[in-house]
Amino acid sequence: MLAYYLFNLPVASVIFALTIGLSIYVFANPQWYGKLMLHPYSISRDKKYAYLIFTSGLIHKDWMHLIFNMITFYYFGFGLEAIFVAQLGVLGHVMFAVLYIVALVLSDIPTIMRHKDNYGYHSLGASGAISAVLFSYILFNPLTKLYIFFALPLPAFLFAGLYLVYCIWASKNSNDGINHDAHLFGALTGLVLTILMFPGIINHFIGQF
Repeated sequence: MLAYYLFNLPVASVIFALTIGLSIYVFANPQWYGKLMLHPYSISRDKKYAYLIFTSGLIHKDWMHLIFNMITFYYFGFGLEAIFVAQLGVLGHVMFAVLYIVALVLSDIPTIMRHKDNYGYHSLGASGAISAVLFSYILFNPLTKLYIFFALPLPAFLFAGLYLVYCIWASKNSNDGINHDAHLFGALTGLVLTILMFPGIINHFIGQF
């Protein structure tokens, strides 16, 4: 089974393993949080800290944060890479990597702009990139059932609409410490990049209903 994933879905496999491995390492060595978390104040003043955009997407706050993101990635990330490969052949691996990396970067730009003068603000987690993966997958399979809280089934397209509305509201009103901007702009990045990569995806999406 492991060989199957590594051979057929190598990009998702590497992202999955690297994220889990580095997150677990930081759990055991918390002094690394300060070296790897997104820190908009530092990035806005010295571009040498731009690497934090990437490293912050590979670590998580705690086990619950990591498990939730990795379950989502497992169900949709591997499936999306397979879809890309089915559509584009070997190039699909590259395009999946592009989508994930670009979404990781773009999902953090609004956060950097918003908190560039806030020295005490930090952020971490792969949620922005994973939101991009999820929304890209939904464009291909809008009627897939997503189980909210592992119990309530919703068609994927309906979940997507509710998710965007919630993220917009939470970005303006919530004080729960969650980076809702990253979720929102990651999801939007996933939609835009998928439409650019697959111009016929909108007709495919509509045709599923």
